[in-house]
Amino acid sequence: MTKSEQIIQAADSAYLSIYRRFPVVFDHGDGVYLYDVEGKKYLDFGAGIAVMGLGYGHKRYNEALKKQIDKLIHTSNLFYHEPGAEAAQKLRDASGLNHVFFTNSGTEAVEGALKLAKKHANQAGKNDYDIIAMKHSFHGRSLGALSVTGNDHYQEPFRPLIQNIKFADYNDLKSVEALVSDNTSAVIMETIQGEGGIYPATEEFLNGVRALCDKHNALLILDEIQCGMGRSGYMFAFQKYDIEPDILLCAKALGCGVPVGAFVCNDKAASMTYGDHGTTYGGNPLVCAAVSEVFDIFKEEKIVEHVKEVGEYLWNKLEELKSKYDCIVDHRGRGLIQGLEFSFEPKDLVRKCLDGGLVVIAAENKTVRFVPPLVINYGDVDEMVEMLVSLL
Repeated sequence: MTKSEQIIQAADSAYLSIYRRFPVVFDHGDGVYLYDVEGKKYLDFGAGIAVMGLGYGHKRYNEALKKQIDKLIHTSNLFYHEPGAEAAQKLRDASGLNHVFFTNSGTEAVEGALKLAKKHANQAGKNDYDIIAMKHSFHGRSLGALSVTGNDHYQEPFRPLIQNIKFADYNDLKSVEALVSDNTSAVIMETIQGEGGIYPATEEFLNGVRALCDKHNALLILDEIQCGMGRSGYMFAFQKYDIEPDILLCAKALGCGVPVGAFVCNDKAASMTYGDHGTTYGGNPLVCAAVSEVFDIFKEEKIVEHVKEVGEYLWNKLEELKSKYDCIVDHRGRGLIQGLEFSFEPKDLVRKCLDGGLVVIAAENKTVRFVPPLVINYGDVDEMVEMLVSLL
């Protein structure tokens, strides 16, 4: 029995059977590569589901974490600490929104946003607190986040969920207009749908939803847990458009590996106050030191500008593939969140890629998702394309 087989056997005997894991045991990473316990090398175009924005082994990032571990990891939110203050200020500056709450995950950020929306509606004298979400969206697995996730497959075993949730069609403004009313407390959507198949919001749609929210005194919640933090070629994907959300949801590359998320809101949406919400671990010194360092690295290494350049190169390479292979029916995305839609379910292709040393991720609508570390270069794109072509 190999070392991998021993580890997998031990894990399967202890884990609750929730994940269908690939039979690979990763041991360490270096740059944009992962290595399993047998030493096999993998080019990573999944980045831990868009988390590892700086790749693996980024020296400055690692040193900041080591320094903080030796200093202070946890205090609880009964007290202040410098990394938290610094991280919050940097997130405010990057997003343009005023009020920050750090969570342990993206799902928890969604939960906090829903509470903000409900209390805002209460204060505004609304009756039913309707929330409009999008079909084929994904916002998380907790009961609140699941309630606004537009996928019956995920929801069915856990009903009844939160009531008064209505689902519109993404990029179809008329479908939102048909649902919105003065009882609407919020519209929640991804600026670029990720799990649903890599669909960026059109300018007409996002601007139109913003206008509807303003008209009906509803909050616009933009979930940028996957598409934010530079991945679209903007620090946050909404910054390509001429709008701002009332609430922005962040996680994944916000901490580039440590478990941290956040919801950030403007004055209008800042409805919660003392005792309305809380978290034991959220925003602890360790994760905030990571967040603070991530923002500094992004600025000094010009990560967002780099994503625009390499993202355009990736776009052109994937367009070439689309023109050559009839099995590729569409290509969508922006920056370093792109997807190829195939004429067949690509699960076997994803597995073949893994066997060949390439990590990619499937999404809905027969789509293979490309969400690599934000530090990839042109050569990494060429290597990925060459590996993918060998399997088509």
